[in-house]
Amino acid sequence: MVELVAEDLIARARAGDGEAFRELAEQHRRELQVHCYRMLGSLQDAEDAVQDTLLAAWQGLAGFEERSSPRTWLYRIATNRCLNVLRTARRRPAREWSVPGVTPPEPTRLGEAVWLEPFPDALLDPMRSMPPGPEARYEQSESISLAFVAALQVLAPRQLAVLILRDVLGFRASEVAGLLEVSIDSVNSALKRARASLERSRPAVAGREPPPASCSAAEDAIVARFTRAYEAADMSALVALLTDDVFMSMPPVPFEYQGREQVAGFLSRVFAAGRRMILMPTRANGQPAFGAYAAAPSGPHPGTSLITVTLAGDRVCATSRFEASVLPWFGLPASLPSRW
Repeated sequence: MVELVAEDLIARARAGDGEAFRELAEQHRRELQVHCYRMLGSLQDAEDAVQDTLLAAWQGLAGFEERSSPRTWLYRIATNRCLNVLRTARRRPAREWSVPGVTPPEPTRLGEAVWLEPFPDALLDPMRSMPPGPEARYEQSESISLAFVAALQVLAPRQLAVLILRDVLGFRASEVAGLLEVSIDSVNSALKRARASLERSRPAVAGREPPPASCSAAEDAIVARFTRAYEAADMSALVALLTDDVFMSMPPVPFEYQGREQVAGFLSRVFAAGRRMILMPTRANGQPAFGAYAAAPSGPHPGTSLITVTLAGDRVCATSRFEASVLPWFGLPASLPSRW
Protein backbone atom coordinates (compact mmCIF):
# COMPACT_ATOMS: atom_id res chain seq x y z
CA MET A 1 0.00 0.00 0.00
CA VAL A 2 2.80 2.42 0.91
CA GLU A 3 4.59 1.68 -2.37
CA LEU A 4 1.39 2.28 -4.35
CA VAL A 5 0.86 5.63 -2.63
CA ALA A 6 4.47 6.63 -3.37
CA GLU A 7 4.10 5.60 -7.00
CA ASP A 8 0.93 7.68 -7.30
CA LEU A 9 2.61 10.71 -5.73
CA ILE A 10 5.63 10.38 -8.05
CA ALA A 11 3.40 10.11 -11.11
CA ARG A 12 1.44 13.19 -10.10
CA ALA A 13 4.60 15.11 -9.21
CA ARG A 14 6.14 14.29 -12.59
CA ALA A 15 3.01 15.73 -14.17
CA GLY A 16 3.77 19.01 -12.42
CA ASP A 17 1.72 18.57 -9.25
CA GLY A 18 3.78 20.46 -6.68
CA GLU A 19 1.46 19.48 -3.83
CA ALA A 20 2.05 15.80 -4.60
CA PHE A 21 5.80 16.33 -4.43
CA ARG A 22 5.50 18.20 -1.13
CA GLU A 23 3.47 15.31 0.29
CA LEU A 24 6.09 12.83 -0.89
CA ALA A 25 8.98 14.89 0.47
CA GLU A 26 7.27 15.56 3.80
CA GLN A 27 7.25 11.83 4.55
CA HIS A 28 11.05 11.90 4.66
CA ARG A 29 11.88 15.47 5.59
CA ARG A 30 12.50 14.94 9.32
CA GLU A 31 14.75 11.92 8.89
CA LEU A 32 16.71 13.75 6.20
CA GLN A 33 17.19 16.64 8.61
CA VAL A 34 18.56 14.30 11.28
CA HIS A 35 20.81 12.63 8.69
CA CYS A 36 22.23 15.97 7.54
CA TYR A 37 22.68 17.04 11.17
CA ARG A 38 24.74 13.95 11.92
CA MET A 39 26.92 14.68 8.90
CA LEU A 40 27.35 18.42 9.48
CA GLY A 41 26.98 18.77 13.26
CA SER A 42 24.87 21.89 12.77
CA LEU A 43 21.10 22.24 12.84
CA GLN A 44 21.24 25.36 10.68
CA ASP A 45 23.51 23.75 8.08
CA ALA A 46 21.35 20.63 8.12
CA GLU A 47 18.21 22.61 7.34
CA ASP A 48 19.99 24.35 4.45
CA ALA A 49 21.12 20.97 3.12
CA VAL A 50 17.57 19.58 3.32
CA GLN A 51 16.20 22.60 1.44
CA ASP A 52 18.85 22.10 -1.27
CA THR A 53 18.04 18.38 -1.39
CA LEU A 54 14.32 18.90 -1.92
CA LEU A 55 14.90 21.58 -4.54
CA ALA A 56 17.32 19.31 -6.41
CA ALA A 57 14.86 16.41 -6.16
CA TRP A 58 12.00 18.51 -7.54
CA GLN A 59 14.14 19.78 -10.40
CA GLY A 60 15.53 16.31 -11.14
CA LEU A 61 12.33 14.31 -10.74
CA ALA A 62 12.23 13.48 -14.45
CA GLY A 63 15.54 11.67 -14.07
CA PHE A 64 14.37 9.46 -11.18
CA GLU A 65 14.28 5.98 -12.75
CA GLU A 66 12.65 4.25 -9.75
CA ARG A 67 15.45 1.69 -9.49
CA SER A 68 15.43 2.50 -5.78
CA SER A 69 12.78 3.80 -3.41
CA PRO A 70 12.07 7.55 -3.22
CA ARG A 71 13.59 7.45 0.29
CA THR A 72 16.88 6.00 -0.93
CA TRP A 73 16.92 8.47 -3.82
CA LEU A 74 16.47 11.40 -1.43
CA TYR A 75 19.20 10.05 0.87
CA ARG A 76 21.53 9.90 -2.12
CA ILE A 77 20.92 13.56 -2.94
CA ALA A 78 21.13 14.67 0.71
CA THR A 79 24.34 12.74 1.40
CA ASN A 80 26.08 14.19 -1.63
CA ARG A 81 24.87 17.70 -0.75
CA CYS A 82 26.43 17.28 2.71
CA LEU A 83 29.66 15.92 1.23
CA ASN A 84 29.89 18.99 -1.00
CA VAL A 85 29.49 21.21 2.06
CA LEU A 86 32.16 19.30 3.99
CA ARG A 87 34.62 19.36 1.11
CA THR A 88 34.22 23.01 0.13
CA ALA A 89 33.36 24.86 3.33
CA ARG A 90 36.17 26.72 5.00
CA ARG A 91 36.75 25.80 8.60
CA ARG A 92 35.13 28.49 10.74
CA PRO A 93 37.42 29.85 13.43
CA ALA A 94 36.64 29.06 17.04
CA ARG A 95 35.15 31.86 19.11
CA GLU A 96 36.92 33.50 22.00
CA TRP A 97 35.49 33.38 25.51
CA SER A 98 33.40 36.51 25.94
CA VAL A 99 31.32 36.20 29.13
CA PRO A 100 31.69 39.50 31.03
CA GLY A 101 33.12 39.18 34.49
CA VAL A 102 34.08 35.51 34.13
CA THR A 103 37.69 34.47 33.50
CA PRO A 104 37.75 30.73 32.79
CA PRO A 105 40.54 28.54 34.15
CA GLU A 106 43.11 27.01 31.82
CA PRO A 107 41.31 24.30 29.80
CA THR A 108 42.38 20.67 29.86
CA ARG A 109 42.57 20.77 26.06
CA LEU A 110 41.16 22.52 23.00
CA GLY A 111 38.32 20.76 21.18
CA GLU A 112 38.19 19.95 17.46
CA ALA A 113 34.42 19.99 16.83
CA VAL A 114 33.97 23.58 17.97
CA TRP A 115 30.94 24.35 15.79
CA LEU A 116 28.80 21.52 17.07
CA GLU A 117 25.20 22.58 17.72
CA PRO A 118 22.49 20.92 19.85
CA PHE A 119 19.45 19.24 18.28
CA PRO A 120 15.99 19.71 19.87
CA ASP A 121 14.29 16.51 20.97
CA ALA A 122 11.00 17.90 19.69
CA LEU A 123 12.34 17.40 16.15
CA LEU A 124 13.24 13.79 16.95
CA ASP A 125 9.74 12.69 18.01
CA PRO A 126 8.58 11.57 14.52
CA MET A 127 11.81 9.54 14.20
CA ARG A 128 11.39 7.42 17.32
CA SER A 129 9.03 4.92 15.68
CA MET A 130 11.24 4.45 12.61
CA PRO A 131 13.44 1.33 12.99
CA PRO A 132 16.93 1.47 11.44
CA GLY A 133 17.97 -0.84 8.63
CA PRO A 134 19.00 -4.46 9.25
CA GLU A 135 22.74 -3.70 9.43
CA ALA A 136 22.65 -0.78 11.88
CA ARG A 137 25.06 -1.04 14.81
CA TYR A 138 23.92 1.92 16.92
CA GLU A 139 20.72 2.54 18.82
CA GLN A 140 18.92 5.75 17.88
CA SER A 141 19.56 7.33 21.28
CA GLU A 142 23.31 6.77 20.98
CA SER A 143 23.47 7.85 17.34
CA ILE A 144 22.03 11.29 18.08
CA SER A 145 23.96 11.92 21.32
CA LEU A 146 26.25 14.93 21.43
CA ALA A 147 29.29 12.76 22.14
CA PHE A 148 28.61 10.61 19.08
CA VAL A 149 27.88 13.52 16.73
CA ALA A 150 31.00 15.35 17.96
CA ALA A 151 33.12 12.26 17.30
CA LEU A 152 31.68 12.00 13.78
CA GLN A 153 32.89 15.50 12.92
CA VAL A 154 36.56 14.50 13.01
CA LEU A 155 36.14 11.82 10.33
CA ALA A 156 37.08 12.36 6.69
CA PRO A 157 33.96 13.24 4.64
CA ARG A 158 33.56 9.93 2.81
CA GLN A 159 34.30 7.91 5.93
CA LEU A 160 31.70 9.96 7.77
CA ALA A 161 29.06 9.32 5.10
CA VAL A 162 29.77 5.60 4.92
CA LEU A 163 29.69 5.10 8.68
CA ILE A 164 26.35 6.91 9.06
CA LEU A 165 24.75 5.11 6.12
CA ARG A 166 25.99 1.68 7.22
CA ASP A 167 26.18 1.70 11.01
CA VAL A 168 23.51 4.25 11.90
CA LEU A 169 20.90 3.88 9.16
CA GLY A 170 21.66 0.24 8.36
CA PHE A 171 21.96 0.46 4.57
CA ARG A 172 23.72 -2.53 3.02
CA ALA A 173 27.19 -2.12 1.54
CA SER A 174 25.82 -2.51 -1.99
CA GLU A 175 23.24 0.21 -1.35
CA VAL A 176 25.87 2.59 0.03
CA ALA A 177 28.09 1.92 -2.96
CA GLY A 178 25.21 2.92 -5.22
CA LEU A 179 24.43 6.03 -3.20
CA LEU A 180 28.02 7.26 -3.34
CA GLU A 181 28.83 5.85 -6.79
CA VAL A 182 31.86 3.91 -5.54
CA SER A 183 32.76 0.23 -5.35
CA ILE A 184 31.71 -2.07 -2.52
CA ASP A 185 35.39 -2.59 -1.68
CA SER A 186 35.76 1.17 -1.33
CA VAL A 187 32.77 1.27 1.02
CA ASN A 188 34.13 -1.54 3.18
CA SER A 189 37.58 0.06 3.35
CA ALA A 190 36.17 3.46 4.32
CA LEU A 191 33.94 1.86 6.95
CA LYS A 192 36.87 0.01 8.53
CA ARG A 193 38.91 3.22 8.79
CA ALA A 194 35.91 5.20 10.08
CA ARG A 195 35.16 2.70 12.83
CA ALA A 196 38.79 2.73 13.98
CA SER A 197 38.93 6.54 14.01
CA LEU A 198 35.61 6.77 15.84
CA GLU A 199 36.74 4.44 18.59
CA ARG A 200 39.90 6.49 19.11
CA SER A 201 38.07 9.82 19.35
CA ARG A 202 35.04 8.83 21.43
CA PRO A 203 35.25 9.14 25.22
CA ALA A 204 35.86 5.92 27.12
CA VAL A 205 32.65 4.47 28.52
CA ALA A 206 33.88 1.08 29.76
CA GLY A 207 32.60 0.45 33.26
CA ARG A 208 30.36 3.52 33.23
CA GLU A 209 26.84 3.04 34.58
CA PRO A 210 24.07 3.32 32.00
CA PRO A 211 21.87 6.43 32.19
CA PRO A 212 18.34 6.18 33.58
CA ALA A 213 15.55 5.87 31.02
CA SER A 214 14.55 9.10 29.33
CA CYS A 215 11.81 11.01 31.15
CA SER A 216 11.75 8.39 33.93
CA ALA A 217 11.31 9.13 37.62
CA ALA A 218 15.00 8.36 38.16
CA GLU A 219 16.06 10.85 35.49
CA ASP A 220 13.63 13.46 36.83
CA ALA A 221 15.14 13.10 40.31
CA ILE A 222 18.68 13.76 39.06
CA VAL A 223 17.53 16.70 36.94
CA ALA A 224 15.77 18.17 39.99
CA ARG A 225 18.92 17.80 42.12
CA PHE A 226 21.05 19.41 39.41
CA THR A 227 18.59 22.30 39.01
CA ARG A 228 18.47 23.01 42.74
CA ALA A 229 22.25 22.93 43.09
CA TYR A 230 22.89 25.03 40.00
CA GLU A 231 20.32 27.70 40.82
CA ALA A 232 21.59 27.94 44.40
CA ALA A 233 25.23 27.99 43.24
CA ASP A 234 25.74 25.15 45.73
CA MET A 235 29.18 23.93 44.65
CA SER A 236 29.26 21.07 47.16
CA ALA A 237 25.98 19.67 45.84
CA LEU A 238 27.06 20.18 42.22
CA VAL A 239 30.42 18.49 42.69
CA ALA A 240 28.71 15.55 44.40
CA LEU A 241 26.67 15.04 41.23
CA LEU A 242 29.73 14.78 38.96
CA THR A 243 31.55 11.59 38.03
CA ASP A 244 35.31 11.48 38.56
CA ASP A 245 35.92 11.67 34.79
CA VAL A 246 33.21 14.25 33.98
CA PHE A 247 33.75 16.10 30.71
CA MET A 248 32.73 19.67 29.82
CA SER A 249 32.73 21.44 26.45
CA MET A 250 31.37 24.78 25.26
CA PRO A 251 31.11 25.05 21.45
CA PRO A 252 31.96 27.27 19.61
CA VAL A 253 34.53 28.19 22.30
CA PRO A 254 37.17 25.42 22.05
CA PHE A 255 37.77 25.03 25.81
CA GLU A 256 37.27 21.52 27.19
CA TYR A 257 37.62 20.40 30.80
CA GLN A 258 38.14 16.79 31.90
CA GLY A 259 37.76 15.59 35.49
CA ARG A 260 35.74 16.65 38.51
CA GLU A 261 38.33 19.10 39.83
CA GLN A 262 38.72 20.88 36.50
CA VAL A 263 34.96 21.15 35.87
CA ALA A 264 34.38 22.32 39.42
CA GLY A 265 37.04 24.98 38.90
CA PHE A 266 35.18 26.31 35.88
CA LEU A 267 31.80 26.32 37.64
CA SER A 268 33.22 28.13 40.65
CA ARG A 269 34.33 30.95 38.33
CA VAL A 270 30.82 31.13 36.85
CA PHE A 271 29.25 31.49 40.29
CA ALA A 272 31.84 33.92 41.62
CA ALA A 273 30.78 37.32 42.94
CA GLY A 274 27.27 36.15 43.83
CA ARG A 275 26.18 35.31 40.28
CA ARG A 276 22.98 33.25 40.21
CA MET A 277 21.16 31.45 37.41
CA ILE A 278 17.62 30.33 36.57
CA LEU A 279 17.25 27.05 34.65
CA MET A 280 14.37 26.23 32.28
CA PRO A 281 14.17 22.51 31.43
CA THR A 282 14.12 21.17 27.88
CA ARG A 283 15.73 18.27 26.01
CA ALA A 284 18.49 18.13 23.40
CA ASN A 285 20.04 15.16 21.58
CA GLY A 286 18.02 12.71 23.67
CA GLN A 287 19.26 14.04 27.01
CA PRO A 288 18.22 16.61 29.62
CA ALA A 289 19.02 20.23 28.83
CA PHE A 290 18.31 23.66 30.27
CA GLY A 291 17.97 27.21 29.09
CA ALA A 292 20.17 29.20 31.49
CA TYR A 293 19.17 32.75 32.47
CA ALA A 294 21.05 35.26 34.60
CA ALA A 295 19.06 36.12 37.73
CA ALA A 296 19.24 39.91 37.44
CA PRO A 297 18.29 41.96 40.55
CA SER A 298 15.92 44.07 38.43
CA GLY A 299 14.54 43.99 34.93
CA PRO A 300 14.32 40.87 32.72
CA HIS A 301 16.58 37.87 33.22
CA PRO A 302 18.64 37.51 30.01
CA GLY A 303 19.36 34.12 28.50
CA THR A 304 23.04 33.23 28.72
CA SER A 305 23.33 29.71 27.30
CA LEU A 306 21.82 26.29 26.72
CA ILE A 307 23.27 23.62 29.00
CA THR A 308 23.07 19.87 28.31
CA VAL A 309 23.85 17.11 30.78
CA THR A 310 24.73 13.48 30.05
CA LEU A 311 23.94 11.05 32.82
CA ALA A 312 25.67 7.89 34.04
CA GLY A 313 23.68 6.19 36.74
CA ASP A 314 22.65 8.91 39.17
CA ARG A 315 25.45 11.33 38.29
CA VAL A 316 26.50 13.69 35.51
CA CYS A 317 29.32 12.40 33.31
CA ALA A 318 29.30 15.18 30.70
CA THR A 319 27.93 18.65 30.18
CA SER A 320 28.06 21.14 27.33
CA ARG A 321 27.38 24.85 27.23
CA PHE A 322 26.02 26.40 24.00
CA GLU A 323 25.43 30.02 23.10
CA ALA A 324 22.12 31.67 23.96
CA SER A 325 21.33 32.10 20.26
CA VAL A 326 20.10 28.47 20.17
CA LEU A 327 17.39 29.02 22.82
CA PRO A 328 14.60 29.78 20.29
CA TRP A 329 15.17 26.37 18.63
CA PHE A 330 13.92 24.83 21.88
CA GLY A 331 10.91 27.09 22.27
CA LEU A 332 12.68 29.05 25.01
CA PRO A 333 12.55 32.86 25.27
CA ALA A 334 15.57 35.13 24.88
CA SER A 335 14.87 36.43 28.39
CA LEU A 336 12.55 35.79 31.32
CA PRO A 337 10.32 38.54 32.76
CA SER A 338 11.46 40.19 35.97
CA ARG A 339 8.58 38.69 37.94
CA TRP A 340 9.99 35.19 37.40
